[in-house]
Amino acid sequence: MKKLVVLSGAGISAESGLKTFRDSNGLWENYRIEDVATPEGWAKDPDLVLEFYNQRRKQALDAKPNAGHLALKQLEAYYEVTIITQNVDNLHEKAGSSNVIHLHGELFKSRSTRDENLVYDIEGWELKRNDRCEKGSQLRPHIVWFGETVPLMETAVEITHAADVLIIVGTSMVVYPAAGLIDCVRPGVPIYVIDPNVPDIRPRKNLTFIPKPATTGLSRLAGQLITSATGGV
Repeated sequence: MKKLVVLSGAGISAESGLKTFRDSNGLWENYRIEDVATPEGWAKDPDLVLEFYNQRRKQALDAKPNAGHLALKQLEAYYEVTIITQNVDNLHEKAGSSNVIHLHGELFKSRSTRDENLVYDIEGWELKRNDRCEKGSQLRPHIVWFGETVPLMETAVEITHAADVLIIVGTSMVVYPAAGLIDCVRPGVPIYVIDPNVPDIRPRKNLTFIPKPATTGLSRLAGQLITSATGGV
C-alpha cells in the first residue's frame, strides 16, 4: 500500500461543532489564549485552566465525527494512512482511524507536572485540583501549550518524508512547527490542500487546492484516491 499522510487542523473539528484553536479575535471559546494555553497561564491560575479544559472535554464527549473524519477512515482499506493532527480532540479515533499522532497533545489525557513522561487517561471529563500522579505532583492537561516544545515533531517529520501522498485539511498553515511539514515531503509527491479559505502556501509542482470544507472536500478526494488505488475498478 502507498503511504498516505494527513495533516489535519481545527477546520475538520469545527464541522463537528468544536472550536479547537484560535478564532480571528484571538480567543478560544471566549478565553484569552494566554490565560488558558500557556505555562504562564497555568502558573497564574491553575483552577481556571483546569476548568477550561474540563469544559472542552465535556463538549467533546458529545461531538461526533463528520464525513471528513469518516472519509479518512475509509481510505485505510486502500492506503497506509497516518493522521498527524494539530487537534487535541479524539474525533479521528471516534471515526475509527487507527494511526493518529497528536502533535499538540490529547484532551482526554493528563500528565504529571513533575515528570512529563507520566501520562494518564482521564475517565469522564473532569480533571481536578489534587488529582496527582504516582510521584505526588498535580496533574495538568496533556496539552502542548504555546511556548512549549512539540515532542512528536521529529516523528511527524520522518512520517511526512516517507509519504507517497500528503493531504492537508482544515489548517491555516500559520502555526509552526506543524506548518513546516509541507516542506518535508519528497520531490514529486502529490499534495492536496483542502480548505474553503486557501492558505498562503508557496506554489509548487504537484500541489492541488480544493477550496471546500473538510466534509465535502475529503469525501470527494477520497473517492478519487480510491479510484486511483483500485485502477478504476
